[in-house]
Amino acid sequence: MTGLAQYFAVVGVDPDSGLEPQHLTGEGFDQSPIRRSFKSKVLVHYPESTDRCPFNKDAVNLLCMPRGLVFRKQSDAREPLFHSFTITADDGTRTYGFVHTFYERVTNPRITTAMQTLFQMHRVEHQASSSASSPSSSYGSSPSACSMESLLSSLDGSDADSLAGGGGGSPCPGCTASFDPASDTLYGSKALCLLMPLPFLQAARHFLSQLYQAVMSPAAPPLPLESYIHNVLYEVPLPPPGRSLRFHGVQGPIVCQQPDATDLPLGDYPLGDAFALLGVDNVVRLLTCVLLEMQVLLYSRDLQCLMTVAEGITCLLFPFQWQHIYLPILPGPLLHLLDAPVPFLMGLQRRDGVQRSSLNLPHEATLCFVDIDNRSLEVPEGLPSFPDQDQLAQELREVLLRYGVTSQPASSPPPPPSPSPRPPASLVLEDLIEDRQNGNLGGEELAVLERLQALACRGRCLTGPLEDWEQKELRSAKMNVELREVVAGRLAAVFGRYEEFVSHSASDLDSWLSNPEGTCSFHKGSFLSIQPVSHLHFLSRFLETSMFLAFVDRKLISRWVDSEPLQRLFDQRLERGRGVPQGPPGCQKGPALFEPVQTGEQRLLKTDHTAIHPHLLDMRIGQGLHQPGFFPTLQADVLSRHAPNKRSGRVTGSRWTEPKRTTNREPSGTDNDQNHCSFRRRNLCYSRLLDPSPSAVTQTHREFVYGLLNECRLKTKRLLVERIGKESLEAGGPGDLSGLQEGTLIQGLCDLLERTWGHGLTLKQGPSTLWSHLLHYQAVRGKSDSPARPSGVSGQDPRRSEEDSLTPLKGTLLQDMRFVQRMSEGLSEVALVRAWIHLALEKKLLSKHLKELLSDQELLRQLYRPHAFLLCGEEREQFLFHLLSLNAVDYLCFTRVFTAISIPYRVVIIPMKKLSIAMTTVNPWVCVSGELGNSGVRQIPKNTQEIFFQCQNLGRLSTLQLGQDSGGLLAKCFIECVVVYNEVTGHTYKFPCGRWLGKGVGDGSLERVLIGQLVSPGAEEDSGKLSGTTPAELGSPPQAVQAVLGSLGGRSKILSTEVQEEMREAANNLVKHFHKPEQERENLTVLLCGEGGLVQALHKFFLHGLRSNRLFQRNVFVWDFVEKAVVSMDTVDQTDDLPGSESQRMPADSLCHYVHAINDSPRNMGKEGKFQLFLCLGVRDGLISRWLPLLAESPLTPRTFEESALLRDRSAVDSVSRVVHTLHGFTVTLEASLVRGVTL
Repeated sequence: MTGLAQYFAVVGVDPDSGLEPQHLTGEGFDQSPIRRSFKSKVLVHYPESTDRCPFNKDAVNLLCMPRGLVFRKQSDAREPLFHSFTITADDGTRTYGFVHTFYERVTNPRITTAMQTLFQMHRVEHQASSSASSPSSSYGSSPSACSMESLLSSLDGSDADSLAGGGGGSPCPGCTASFDPASDTLYGSKALCLLMPLPFLQAARHFLSQLYQAVMSPAAPPLPLESYIHNVLYEVPLPPPGRSLRFHGVQGPIVCQQPDATDLPLGDYPLGDAFALLGVDNVVRLLTCVLLEMQVLLYSRDLQCLMTVAEGITCLLFPFQWQHIYLPILPGPLLHLLDAPVPFLMGLQRRDGVQRSSLNLPHEATLCFVDIDNRSLEVPEGLPSFPDQDQLAQELREVLLRYGVTSQPASSPPPPPSPSPRPPASLVLEDLIEDRQNGNLGGEELAVLERLQALACRGRCLTGPLEDWEQKELRSAKMNVELREVVAGRLAAVFGRYEEFVSHSASDLDSWLSNPEGTCSFHKGSFLSIQPVSHLHFLSRFLETSMFLAFVDRKLISRWVDSEPLQRLFDQRLERGRGVPQGPPGCQKGPALFEPVQTGEQRLLKTDHTAIHPHLLDMRIGQGLHQPGFFPTLQADVLSRHAPNKRSGRVTGSRWTEPKRTTNREPSGTDNDQNHCSFRRRNLCYSRLLDPSPSAVTQTHREFVYGLLNECRLKTKRLLVERIGKESLEAGGPGDLSGLQEGTLIQGLCDLLERTWGHGLTLKQGPSTLWSHLLHYQAVRGKSDSPARPSGVSGQDPRRSEEDSLTPLKGTLLQDMRFVQRMSEGLSEVALVRAWIHLALEKKLLSKHLKELLSDQELLRQLYRPHAFLLCGEEREQFLFHLLSLNAVDYLCFTRVFTAISIPYRVVIIPMKKLSIAMTTVNPWVCVSGELGNSGVRQIPKNTQEIFFQCQNLGRLSTLQLGQDSGGLLAKCFIECVVVYNEVTGHTYKFPCGRWLGKGVGDGSLERVLIGQLVSPGAEEDSGKLSGTTPAELGSPPQAVQAVLGSLGGRSKILSTEVQEEMREAANNLVKHFHKPEQERENLTVLLCGEGGLVQALHKFFLHGLRSNRLFQRNVFVWDFVEKAVVSMDTVDQTDDLPGSESQRMPADSLCHYVHAINDSPRNMGKEGKFQLFLCLGVRDGLISRWLPLLAESPLTPRTFEESALLRDRSAVDSVSRVVHTLHGFTVTLEASLVRGVTL
């Protein structure tokens, strides 16, 4: 049988050890000894230890007194304080500790003498320091210091009137007050601690409060204190799920209860206090940060406020569970854990007089800092909103309003609730009678205890209406349930269909465990595709967290083993909700919300079971004597074991019949069911984490190093796999990574780099650790070679002045850094370093830049401690190798994110080598267009083949208009292709042409619209760029263009089957494009007019079988046929001989209208350009399927096309019409560069 409590401990001063200063608590020797902290010790604990939950003496000692042992004099405030803490075992199970701390008079002469000696030494030092002319700080005064010593110095202060963060008082570093044992009374802090497996906060608070009141009372308690401690340790069991239990403290009954298996897990910490402390909006933002697994640091004077907020926010995570470091109270000797480069949820006690600005924390770029006392929240940049955040906040306010809790922050936080003193009553007569009816007490025993009760209560009866404190606790419990149900309802609405996207690819548990990372557990893209657009930013990041991964893992293994209680409860709730008509998401204002509230209220009002009462133990005479104000020395022999007695046997058999045990332990436990939480993450070794010894600290940071390296491996692998499209292809989705998912993964990479560079950092400038290192490196290496700021560049001066200013293309670390620094004003340091990472990643130089940054070993040793990740040579090299693997794919992360900056571009026209001299006869111009706009017309100087210009970021380039001014018949040139270089990112775009530009040659075009394709960032050769010759990577026009060009001389070579297959493939690509979410769509112009596009396929369809006869040595183009067909239709229309009804005449009218409009355009785009525009407009307006039959039935078709031509095959025409008709209903938007000059 599991007991309600596991251990009872007393922590205080050890007379044998004397006064040993508590190091690493931020206190200096310039403080008065009465304001310093000293090492405490676990004086006693019972039982000694258990196999199921071993007693961690060091952790209990640190968490009972996080700031160490504190002393006070008789003139100081000595109010008792209560706080709680949690200890997480290595297997993930939690133990909750509850501490009641008070001041006990010190009677040991060794301690008082030691304190007097410390005061004398302090007085001498203070006088010596006062006589010095310029006192200096022992910690240094550099504002950029960020070492643990600096952090401790910033925490330097005193708790003049507080032991654990309560009370006022101001620091007294120079205080010369004296201490005289003859006239002063010295008091030392002592803590009574109760450890429980579940968070029964109210029950533990009442038990310890009653124990303390019995110690301070002038009258002795009815029974020795050993009786009550023995009772709670060995005779009070855990209440079964769905039941309540009454047990007895020194002064009265105490009730606790466990939720049913269908209710939310146990959450006894008052959520109303958390909302009152922070406000609704701040709690929702904090919940968002915790769900996204950011580093969260709580900050408050009051330790219990830290626990209230931490436990409150984690209980709102249902059905998810926090997977990382969880230390709501961070003791002074463990402050090095603030250096942890992993997600954490920790609480730091505030010293009086310390300002937020003085805390130089290692990780600020990725930190959510929660100042509870000032009700402020600092969140990382770019924090997404929780789904339907405003509606959720409104629902929470409505619940708080029903219970009278102010939802808006007040001027000062309400004090944490403290239990009101109970009447000095011990046992209720009705409870005794109930125990006798249950067989727990015999008649003689009842008579004895009734007399004790009568003596203690002095004739007062405790029956009657609920007292104020009971009403408050009942109201708090009901409010807890309602608040948690509101948040749980919102999460259930978002993830209600998650089971549809869980992939069960493994055949059995062993095969899944052997390779959990190699299986696709959840189809994230498909899940995101059904979510509202406003939710995607949050959800895309949440799906990458460990808590969601663990949630999916638990669902997967439930196929082979019993599902865990939290998973089963969530699935059951979803199943019940599917049969209920749903309102707005998260709206649960009916019975679904109030039923669990009423159930919990009934359990508290009418208890189901009563535990055995405390009773006399077999103790030696003279033990357990009462001395007011002093906690007695407990008799160890009766508390170190479960003392057998005649009552205990009857209690366990008569209270209730225990339900049959299942394989799942404690279904209402918050985090105690983590056996299979996540097989993919390294379990945290909390026993080492809570060990302040130097060897344990070294090993802890070594584990952090391994964790960072593994996280880098997983993140780079995820980026590569998603970018290549493996997972999407397996799921039947698109092969290209969406911009949203790419941005999410790169954001995660930025956070990883920030945490990596923050590990072991001692010197930092600003909030960003990586940017701080870059600034230090720039100060050391960047004193020379400072390029001038690039000015606005016109197209008229393309040579050295502009080339010198466009240095970022060279790609050195400092040049990229300078470009980022000047690219935009007003960016924060965090935004700057993210821009630098995005730029380096897009240029495929991230690993190279970081390697260069880390090459300065002297700077590294100045900035970092020896245990820092960046000083671990082997792991650092592996880290850089993983980042180097990202060069295998192309990213446009910088181009697509930083859209408002100015980018320098370089355009090179590459003519056919044999005819390159012809470029001297033309005067060309270009206009480059991309996803974000166009450059405008840029004139290329005569006798040159390249131009530099600078304009606002165009995004990914798609089209290029190439033209020339009318220069007569001699102004002509055969253009092989045009290459555009992004001088910042290094991306190369190739625009194939393979046609003549000029009058009297080819189709006589003076303007070409070319479709671009990304070649590679930085893949071009410098020689090719500067000379204007074709780089080897660029080659000649693609096969599709060559096929079209070659077809002019041998059109019969085009296979009809290939043409029809290309047509279907192109149409299918367009349909898939329009079925994607808008933010995931590719460039439509490329899909239409690029290689393998629909326009090109239609062009091949018309070219098939086109007669190759030449008239006067001129090529025959498809546009010639279209123009003649339109002339024929106009002639027939004028004579009113066109057959068919009015509906049949409309396609002919539209065909004629479009052709005339294209011919009337002022653009000299040539016949091929006109036909391309004709096809684009027909696809846009859904007219191609109507025009094809008209052109096929034209009387000119037999004379223009061979008999085997596809246009003369009725079935082929019908097939193509049907394929094109599938695009009807989609909105096709053409780029302005394609339709310029044509108004239709």
